[in-house]
This record gives sequence, C-alpha cells and structure tokens, in this order.
Amino acid sequence: MNQSTTDMKNKPGIPSGATVVTLASGTKVVKPKSYTIPIAIAVIVFGAFCVWFTGFDPTILASRGDEFFLILGRMIPPDFSAAGGILSPLAATIQMSLIGSAIGTFLAIPFAMLASTTIVRYRIVTVAMRFIFSLIRTIPTIISALIATYIFGLGTLAGTTAIALFTFSYLGKVLYEAIESADMGPFEALEASGASTWQSFRFSILPEVLPYYLSNALFCFEGNVRYSAILGYVGAGGLGLILNENLSWRDYGTVGMIIVELLVAVFIIENISRIARRHLS
Repeated sequence: MNQSTTDMKNKPGIPSGATVVTLASGTKVVKPKSYTIPIAIAVIVFGAFCVWFTGFDPTILASRGDEFFLILGRMIPPDFSAAGGILSPLAATIQMSLIGSAIGTFLAIPFAMLASTTIVRYRIVTVAMRFIFSLIRTIPTIISALIATYIFGLGTLAGTTAIALFTFSYLGKVLYEAIESADMGPFEALEASGASTWQSFRFSILPEVLPYYLSNALFCFEGNVRYSAILGYVGAGGLGLILNENLSWRDYGTVGMIIVELLVAVFIIENISRIARRHLS
C-alpha cells in the first residue's frame, strides 16, 4: 500500500504535531501525535522517585528473597490435623463478611439517593453525602476495625462494623453514579403524578439499576471475605486471629492449613458469586 505522510502543523483544524496519512485509495486520515515515549519516561522517572523517597532497597529483596520460599516450604505439607480447629474461625470470618456486606449494601441505598444530583436538588446535601462516602473510603478497613475494637471490644462485631463501613462507602459511590446515568423520564413522570420521591425512585430507577448494583455487591462480598481474614490482627476476630498466633509461634504447618482452607472457601464463594452475577447481568 502506497502511503504518503504530510506534516500538518500549518494546516488549520488539525491538532499540533498530528500527521495526515494518504492511503492508496486516496483517503486521508489524521494520525494523532503519539505520547507513548513521554509517558514511558514519566513512569520510569516517577518509579525511580518512589524508590528513592521510600528508601526501598532492591538489593535486600534480591539477597533475602529466598527467605519467602524457605518459609513457604515449611508450610508444605500443611498440618491436616489442625483442620478441624480452623473451621470455626473460618465460619466466623465468612459470617462477619456476609453480615457486614449485607448491612453496608442496604444502608448505601438511601444515602446514595441523597448523593445523587438527579434525585436531590439541594447541592449542599449531595456534596455532604459524597464527602462522607469519600471520607470513609479513605480509611483502610484494618484501621476501621482497630477503632471499632476500642468501641465494641475484641471480637467479630468490630470486624463486621469495619466491613459494613467499607461496603457502605464503596457501593454508595457505585449506586449514586448508576442513578445519575439512569433514564429519569419515568421518575419525573411519577413525581408529576403525585408520587413521593422514594416511591418514584423505587418504581422507576431502582428496577433499572438493581441488577448492576447487586452484581457489584456480590463482587464486594468476595473481596470482603479476603479482607476479613487479616482483621484478626487487630483483635477483630475471625481467621486472622489464629493466623497471627500461629505465625508468632512459627507453627508453619498450621499456617499452611489455614491458607488452604481460606483458599478453598474463597474459591467456592467466588464461583457461586460469578454464577449469580451472570444471571443478574
């Protein structure tokens, strides 16, 4: 194919640095300026700055990286005799994730309505709600669990609270963005006929966004099961508590069994969730 390329810097209506390519058929197409090399250089420079700023030493990783495989080798084979004692904390972890996810999922709905500019006309309300969602999302779940242990004491209630807060903030953002993308025609028609804001939302917008919302809720639940496994490190109960204990005792066989049971549980939950999301989409 015969092509000719012409610099378009002096051509009106063409972005600076762009070129026009004339194909063999005579059709002219504009080839935008490539930013691949500048972006690659910027990424390398930024990565180098992060290494310098954090004091990360690649030589330590290279010299002690084999320690990871040494510890991993001590976990194999796992201590199958400890399997029975792990089931109860594992069940508590799943229960903590399920209840926290459910609470956060339901609480997010009315607050997402308040954060949506297409539902609420008062800007101060929507800005305040979005700020609350953003503020909660910036707090790591393990920090929320640590604060909750000071309020509710040690145990799964603290972990459930932390997971509920994360789910609430994450799904709240997902839902108010989905609401603002929804067709507002039916909602406005219901309001014009005398229905309340909640009734209009419930019968027009909610059915439209619900499958997408529930799909995200299931995805969030999958992640919560994994996150909740480490909340025991701050006393929030569940699998993380015995994981921390056995790591402290250097009982790597039991640690291996804990990881195996957690992997199996997460694998089963992810597949059930995937099937459910497929039916919702």
